[in-house]
Amino acid sequence: MRDLAGPLKWVCWAWAAAAAAVHLYFGGTGFPEPIQMRGFHLLVFTPLLFLLYPAFKTRSPRHRPSVLDWVWAVVSGVPHAWVMWNWMAVADRMEYVDPFTPTMMVLGIIAIVTLLEAIRRAVEPGLAIMVAVSLAYMQFGWLVPGLLNARPFTPQEIVEASWLVPTAGGVYGPLTGIVATIIAVFILFGSFMQGSGTGRLFSNFGTAVAGRYSGGPAKVAVVTSGLFGTMSGSSVSNVITTGSMTIPLMMRVGYRPAVAGGIESASSVGGALMPPVMGAAAFVMAEITNIPYGNILVAAAAGAVLYYFAILAAVHFEAKKLGLQPVPAAEIPAWREVLADAHLVIPIGVLVWLMTERWSGNFAAFCATLSMVGVAFLRRRTRMTPMQVLDSLARAGLTMAPLAVTIAGAGIVVSALTATGMVVAFGGIIKEVAGGDLAMLLLLLAITVLILGMGIPTTPSYIIAAAIGVPQVLELGSYLNVDMLQAHMFVFYFAVLADTTPPVAAAAFAAAAIAKASPLMTALHSSRFAIAGFAVGFAFIYDPGIMMRGGLVQICLSISIMAGALVLFTSAYAGFLLAPMGAPLRMALGALGLAVAFLHAIPDAGRFALAFGSLGVVAAWQMAAARTARRTEEHQS
Repeated sequence: MRDLAGPLKWVCWAWAAAAAAVHLYFGGTGFPEPIQMRGFHLLVFTPLLFLLYPAFKTRSPRHRPSVLDWVWAVVSGVPHAWVMWNWMAVADRMEYVDPFTPTMMVLGIIAIVTLLEAIRRAVEPGLAIMVAVSLAYMQFGWLVPGLLNARPFTPQEIVEASWLVPTAGGVYGPLTGIVATIIAVFILFGSFMQGSGTGRLFSNFGTAVAGRYSGGPAKVAVVTSGLFGTMSGSSVSNVITTGSMTIPLMMRVGYRPAVAGGIESASSVGGALMPPVMGAAAFVMAEITNIPYGNILVAAAAGAVLYYFAILAAVHFEAKKLGLQPVPAAEIPAWREVLADAHLVIPIGVLVWLMTERWSGNFAAFCATLSMVGVAFLRRRTRMTPMQVLDSLARAGLTMAPLAVTIAGAGIVVSALTATGMVVAFGGIIKEVAGGDLAMLLLLLAITVLILGMGIPTTPSYIIAAAIGVPQVLELGSYLNVDMLQAHMFVFYFAVLADTTPPVAAAAFAAAAIAKASPLMTALHSSRFAIAGFAVGFAFIYDPGIMMRGGLVQICLSISIMAGALVLFTSAYAGFLLAPMGAPLRMALGALGLAVAFLHAIPDAGRFALAFGSLGVVAAWQMAAARTARRTEEHQS
């Protein structure tokens, strides 16, 4: 992003704040017609990106937009302004039946080209390339032989499908509608949480809870990043916010830079899994599946806790093995310092209560945002000044802008996949390679999502993979009664984890920059600490108790089995349980962890006994060996 100066900086700041304030107002009072709201959303955010982000990192001005940037900004707003002005005609037209006029054709091309350039600058060149390839496939897919062959499309059909078919996909499709309504208001809530000092509360709480134990800085990173995840679903922003504090602290007590970056990256990625404010993909899931967001929160809660439990276990074993120290006592805040901000959790309670009472997500977030301002006013240290309120609005607007074009681009990809039949074809290829085996299908789908996540952000990779793979999972998983939510949660988890997996891992690369470590090594360590996500992802299909389904005994048993498997994994990888372990024992515990997590032919009671019985045997053996060693030393002395 450019470092703007002078009046233009304040103009862009006010622009972002005003756009966010309008979204907040609509979130509480009701939104305009869908096509109007989607047009407004892209009108206020797309031009802003051309002023804030340079076309090229080295050749473009860093402190001001060029003349060409101003042209891009003005031109990019024209199609969206036209849609807002003619919203009734757009809403009433029969798609693919009413004429697609030359004016619409020109405006559609402008909208698509400017959107591609905005994505390239502000989001990820890989996503811009994927959108362009999708459009090219619509034009030339009829030349591709075999399963991927598509019918010929005219240029008018391509532009109309990508731009002006709001009921199915494209720029103004349902995905853009989700971002312009529900997600925008939740982003505002997260921004006001940060502005009120909730971040300080989370940081102090994490340090007070975990700082005094062995390897304390790493445990602080895990707890703090998980708490930050409740107000920010962005893994990269989580890394930047918390990592600037925790990574240097970890390195100071003895963690290698790549390991410190990997711990922070894995912890921050989990924020998108952590209720009540999960990543944008979770809201998209609610819209696609027509499942209430509150139900998704309940289904995700245990998995998110297990994810962070596994990272804490891995960090603990690593710290014990290396003999790392806790946070210095002088740097651990007193509990009275933590409790001084405790009132700031009230708005989170308001949000959760309204969601469980089945109020709409946007209204719940609107009320929670207003309550955050009111609750913060109760104490002088958290009271928000008018400038802080405006700054929170502006920060939310600057977060919404790249997301707006990201989702619009994903809408174009989904439209192309649907119109060409690529969804059916690619899904058929995966199903054929899997040979009718559900486990193989899940493995192939997980790999597909991770590969997609190398080049595009979490939300579009989830959307595309869900369109391709979920129908196949539902078909092959029918014997297990796999339902829509289970299949989508599986895809969602792997879309999130793609931010940690090499060779391209956005969150790990951000952590590597802070740690001044190798990005690849940081990503490898991040994947190691995020191993829980891979196991939990498959558990959504095979262990529905993880999603809080079934009786209390079944839920507790499923969670306990997965917890035991994760301890086996993490101790085997670290080479430490109560004492260092040799390679044979590590391999044995790793194999037992795989069996407990994935060998569902064994009854649940047997998997439980296998997990905790093996851990108990190894722990008892190590304690006995330690006692024998002490007696030997005493006898020799």
